[in-house]
Amino acid sequence: MLGEDVADPVAAGGERVVEAAVPLSRDREDVADAVRGDDVRDVLGGVQEYPSSVSLERSVLTTMSDRLKGKVAIVTGAGSRGPGVGNGKAASVLFAREGARVLCVDQVLDRAAETVGLIRGEGGEAAAFAADVTRVAECAAMVAEAVKRWRGVDILHNNVGIESRKDLLDTQEDEWDRVMAVDLKSMFLATKAAVPEMVKRGGGSVICVSSIAGMRGHGRTAYATAKAGVIGFVRSCAVQLGPKAIRVNAIAPGAVWTPMVENLGPDARERRRRANALGTEGTAWDIGWGAVYLASDESRWVTGQTLIIDAGLTITTREGSLGAPR
Repeated sequence: MLGEDVADPVAAGGERVVEAAVPLSRDREDVADAVRGDDVRDVLGGVQEYPSSVSLERSVLTTMSDRLKGKVAIVTGAGSRGPGVGNGKAASVLFAREGARVLCVDQVLDRAAETVGLIRGEGGEAAAFAADVTRVAECAAMVAEAVKRWRGVDILHNNVGIESRKDLLDTQEDEWDRVMAVDLKSMFLATKAAVPEMVKRGGGSVICVSSIAGMRGHGRTAYATAKAGVIGFVRSCAVQLGPKAIRVNAIAPGAVWTPMVENLGPDARERRRRANALGTEGTAWDIGWGAVYLASDESRWVTGQTLIIDAGLTITTREGSLGAPR
């Protein structure tokens, strides 16, 4: 499953870094004193330099504004396959920072437990649960665990996914079936299991992670097809579940750098960074903040939509308007 270690690399040059991701129980004065006037690793996971004149108190506390207070969230693919931060772990941490109680689900329990440890270390509330969400019985058990612990489900973040980088003629049937099961079928099964509990709560939010690979021509046949299917699934469910006050939306990440693509190497990493309109690299925290918005009441009038988070990559042509250099 997706997921990775929360601490990002410290800025080059030996700059002093003060952790701004302080425990949720600390009061305003403690938070302000901890970060005012310093270079901080903020709660987005990156290192940012702020001048002393900037109100860091406001910057940090906006991430602890209780946007999800009182809500129960299930995040699938919440664990870590290696060092770094993946979309599931980032969403889990941010949901907890915003006041949600989070069931962190992964096929490997230890991976989910690592994310839970990070959340609890900040004073948040979370529990780990092992499930293969391509199996209907395990999706039912996952939802039952959240209900047993916290008496309901308000948010389902369908984040599980695997990648296949093969073209049409190189893709074998077993690989096709596996990608469809993990990237698409899992969202169907998990959503079907969670919706009855959301109805009991008077509504909820379902978020499904797609990809821009499903929105534009792409060579990864099985992966792109499954991610396009996610968007169709979201639209279908949004119409069906709207009368029940359940919103269903997708997030389509661009070329964010997570451990799932770590093996592409530094050259590919640089090409990916330059390809978007901003010329900067995205991280799982960028995707996580999109999930917070879609999970919160701020998006109460948003359903059936795909939130593209890609630094403008989908508004560009492959090599710019002049085409690839000859």
